[in-house]
Amino acid sequence: MEQITKLKELIALAEADAAKFESGNNAAGTRLRNAMQQIKVTAQEVRTAVTEKKNTK
Repeated sequence: MEQITKLKELIALAEADAAKFESGNNAAGTRLRNAMQQIKVTAQEVRTAVTEKKNTK
């Protein structure tokens, strides 16, 4: 699934920003929050796709 690859990339970016935020970079906190929202949206897309595929069988 393409969304799983996208999730992995988003998580990697979020980890980098989380480390920067922990060391005091407030701008990284904003980027982290945005990344977490994108992760949430992408995860919901995966859930929807799985449900649709499951229900068509």
